[in-house]
Amino acid sequence: MNLCLDFGNSTCKAALFENDQLVERFSFSAAEAEQAIEDILNTYHPQNAILSSVINHPESIHQKLSEKCSRVIVLNGNTPLPIVNAYASPSTLGMDRVALAVAGQHHYADRNCLVISLGTAITYNFITYNKFFRGGAISPGMRLRFEALNTQTDKLPLIEDMGYIQLLGYDTESSIKSGVINGIVGEINYFIEEYAATYENLAVILTGGNLSFFENRIKNQIFADSKLLFKGLNLILNYNAQ
Repeated sequence: MNLCLDFGNSTCKAALFENDQLVERFSFSAAEAEQAIEDILNTYHPQNAILSSVINHPESIHQKLSEKCSRVIVLNGNTPLPIVNAYASPSTLGMDRVALAVAGQHHYADRNCLVISLGTAITYNFITYNKFFRGGAISPGMRLRFEALNTQTDKLPLIEDMGYIQLLGYDTESSIKSGVINGIVGEINYFIEEYAATYENLAVILTGGNLSFFENRIKNQIFADSKLLFKGLNLILNYNAQ
């Protein structure tokens, strides 16, 4: 059994794979991470573990994993990958983007692939048909946009309840919703159209914490996969076990 851990900007998540099938998923805060991981290790006894983190995590977590698992990988720029990392500044590349690229290429082999992850940040990740990760783009996610309008202005409110989103905002709250949500939709559609016009035989995958909110708002043909990051981590873990 493989344990895959993703420590993101907002939440920490975990998934268990048995014979390449995802069998359990967990979500917890950074403050709860150490106890949550200990509980998972003691309950499910995974043999292998991989950790992808975009935050600073306690060394004690790595120690717990090493005590309980035969193989532990902390994903970094030196980890062997089944793709070629052609990013110009690999030391600044988020490991979550690497895992997404690996999964995208695996599931849509022989096609150019654009993976769009909708989280705290929105990342656009492009992998060529011959397994080269080239980069992409990064922009603020939905929550960051709402918070920026609230904190960087004197009077604009922080939007908590999404409700119905329409094109024409009839008051300040609905205008903010329209601007943020329709702005993100327009951004995503633009990137898809530009990549599709530049790179033939393009597969587009949407994933991330805000996937459910946007997947039915995108006009272009896409594949939606909420488990893509974990699938990528599991693939990297298996690749290093060969």
